[in-house]
Formats: sequence, structure tokens, C-alpha cells
Amino acid sequence: MTVTKMSWRPTYRSSKFRNVYGKVANREHFFEGIPITKNVHDNHFCAVNAKFLAIVTESAGGGTFVVIPVTQFGRIDPHYPKVCGHQGNVLDIKWNPFHDNIIASCSEDASVRIWEIPDGGLRRNLTESVLELYGHSRRVGLIEWHPTTSGILFSAGYDYKILIWNLEIGEPVKMIDCHTDVILCMSFNTEGSLLATSCKDKKLRVIEPRSGNVLQQEANFKNHKVSRVVFLGNMKRLLTTGVSRWNTRQIALWDQEDLSMPIIEEEIDGLSGLLFPFYDADTHMLYLAGKGDGNIRYYEITLEKPYLQYLMEFRSPAPQKGLGVMPKHGLDVGACEVFRFYKLVTLKGLIEPISMIVPRRSETYQEDIYPMTSGTEPALSADEWLSGINRGPVLMSLKEGYNRPNKLVFKAPVKEKKGGVVNGIDLLENVPPRTENELLRMFFRQQEELRRLKDELTQRDIKIRQLELELNNIRNSPNINNNNNSSSNGSSI
Repeated sequence: MTVTKMSWRPTYRSSKFRNVYGKVANREHFFEGIPITKNVHDNHFCAVNAKFLAIVTESAGGGTFVVIPVTQFGRIDPHYPKVCGHQGNVLDIKWNPFHDNIIASCSEDASVRIWEIPDGGLRRNLTESVLELYGHSRRVGLIEWHPTTSGILFSAGYDYKILIWNLEIGEPVKMIDCHTDVILCMSFNTEGSLLATSCKDKKLRVIEPRSGNVLQQEANFKNHKVSRVVFLGNMKRLLTTGVSRWNTRQIALWDQEDLSMPIIEEEIDGLSGLLFPFYDADTHMLYLAGKGDGNIRYYEITLEKPYLQYLMEFRSPAPQKGLGVMPKHGLDVGACEVFRFYKLVTLKGLIEPISMIVPRRSETYQEDIYPMTSGTEPALSADEWLSGINRGPVLMSLKEGYNRPNKLVFKAPVKEKKGGVVNGIDLLENVPPRTENELLRMFFRQQEELRRLKDELTQRDIKIRQLELELNNIRNSPNINNNNNSSSNGSSI
């Protein structure tokens, strides 16, 4: 297969998205005064849905993030309540696609946690999670919800493993162990039957998640080092961002059934920041946002040549640390909004909404730019998906369905704690001490507990010896021997 080089020369053709433009929200619709994390991990540190905006924040000890109602614009109080249960920095957060109040987080403390946010937001710090999931031996850098199934969550750790969690039982049900280095990115196809990953070992993989089998693996293609990957809906194509052999930023388009060579490659620029790809399956538009620069390029993707049609570029002087994306049912269809970013500007401590708008004069519902889209109801239960069933998403119309309340209720499993609570101390899940006084107090309590346990063991040893002696006395007593002899004589008669 020959690799096609793309040219920057625009070739105009009939497209309803040719004039899409980016519009920054008015200043009063910004979210300000947020101490955005300074962590250098290559994630977005932001998640958004139709109800809430969640941002990972800087904190002195442990990991925290704030959850703000999306309509609560303006400056945030410095003492605004936080979600603060993790013992290490929070590295990724993702909202449940089928329940607007449930969010998952992962951290350097090697745990994944599930939180339930009350309607209207937090009134006080939230420290108790609905579920705590432990299975990775090192920090967890990525999490992804399954796109069509309720209660299935994927987590990727620095132990090079991907765990599949069934939240209905609160346990991992599968481990994918085919990577030789840190996993950088995970992306599902539309029905969630395939998982694409990019890895620090510079290989692109397409995996069947239930079996863990690698269906396709990129050979060492030296012209393009993959950093991020995204499935292009049902087009049977993958798009990756990375760097070329000359260290320029580059994108490549791949056939999911043949990763030996990319279909096309295109060099973007010579900047060094990571390129985040975002794909809108409804409009077939691809957005490329560079970490550390303020620009967002967007393209239209087709199955025929030239495959990638460059449309426009949104420019901004403020550099972005990460971007959250509003789900389709949270967009303003009256303004012909087809995509909305929430841009993290770390230096100013603000979140800036950016709307991608198709210019239309008519104020009626534009059915041609809003096809039936993935809704807020799961297509499968966790058990159905684990048994091997695949099903596409349950579709909804944005004309009538985007304000429809979701009746799905998240129920966490009641799990028995595997540790013992001794003298009020949970030996397995006790929170680590944060000050010297706490450390000393815990040390003396544990010393006292050890002494008590030793005494208890000694007493039990004495009791066991006494019982053994009593048993020996009973066996050797003359009454027992006489009874045995008489029973043997009776049997001989």
C-alpha cells in the first residue's frame, strides 16, 4: 500500500460544514478562580456533561477535583467544596455516559473510584466514594466507560495492564495484558466491540476487549510515532496523532483491518505539544487541538479521496492545558451548535467554553446537521456484554429527546470488607497519616494492638495445651478401657 501525502492547498467542494466557525462564550459565561492542576500528565483533567463540569485541581496532599453545575458561571469561591478521597494526584476523570450524576476517577494511589454527585452540586467536601476499585499494582493513568453498556469501566495502569471492571459486582472481570509499556490512549468503536490503544512502545493495537486478543498491531512504522488514537465511528478507520521522523506533528489515517501502513499521512506543524484528536461521528468532523497552543484545527472525513478535507482553524492566544467536550444532548441546537469545548487555561485559572457553530439564517430545527445520535440509555447490561453480545447505541433525536430525564439509577454493590476492624482501626483501608503527630499516634496504637494480639495468642496457646492434656487423660482413663473391653467381648459372643 502506498502512503499518500496530503497537501495544504484547499480544494473546495459542496459541504454543509465548510463554514463552521468557533465562537468563544461571553466573559460572564466563563468559570474563573479555579486552581487547575499543574500536573504534567498528558490528559485533559476535565470532564463535562449536560449537568456538571469537573476539573482536576491543585492540592497540597492527596488528589482533588471540583464539580460545578454547568450553569453556575463566574468566579468560583476559593473554599468551594471538592471531591477529595484519593491519597495521590488524580490523573483522569470521566462521567458515566448513562448517568449524569456518576463520575469515575483514577489516581497515583493505584485506585479507581466511583462518585455520586448530588443534584445541584456539592455543599461540602465529598470524601466517601460509592466504590473503591483496587486491582492495579501501580498508578492508574486512564479510564474509559464502555460506550453502549451500563456498569462496565476500563482502566489502564502504569503496570502496563488494562482492567475491565463490572461495577454491578465491584470487581475486575478481565485483564488485558498485551502491552509492553505505558498505555497512552484508549478508544472504542461505536458499539464497543473493539478497543484501539496507543502505547509508549510506539505500537498501535486493535483489541477484542472480552478475549484480550490483539486483532491488528502496527508494525514498526518509523515515519509516524503514534501518541493518540481515535476510532472514526463506523467507518472502519482509525486516526492517530503523533510525530514524524523529523519531529514534526503529524496525523495518520488507518484501515482498522490492516495496520501495516497508514492510508494517508499529513504533517501539521513543527510545534512540540501533544495533538489531541476529537471526532464527531454525527457530522464526520475531526478536531485537532494542540496542548500548549490555543489553536483548534478541524477537518471533514470521507471514505473517498482525499479522505481528510481541511475546513478551518480556530485561533486563540491563550494556551490550552486540556479540553472537555459536551455530549450532544447538552448542545444548543437552536444556535446550530455542533460541538462545544471547555478549554482549561491554567495561568489564568479559568475555563473557557468554545462553541463550534454552523452558520444558518433559519431559526427552525436543522435536521440535516443533527441526525439521530447516541442517547443516554444503555443498549446492554454488563452481563449481556460480557456474554458476547454486541449492540449499537440507543439513538435519540435532539429535536425532542435532549431534555428527556433519564430514569437509570446507579446501584453500587454491597461489598464485604476483607479486612478486620480491630479497636476501631481498619487494618487494610485506614487512611495514611498526614502529620507527624498522627503518625506517632498511629504508631503507639499499633504497638499497643500488637501487644494485645501477642497476649491473646499466648492465652490461646495455653488453652490449647490444657485441652490436649484433658483429651489425653480421657483416652487413658480406666473407664474408657473397661468399656472398650466389654464391647469387644460382647461382639465375640
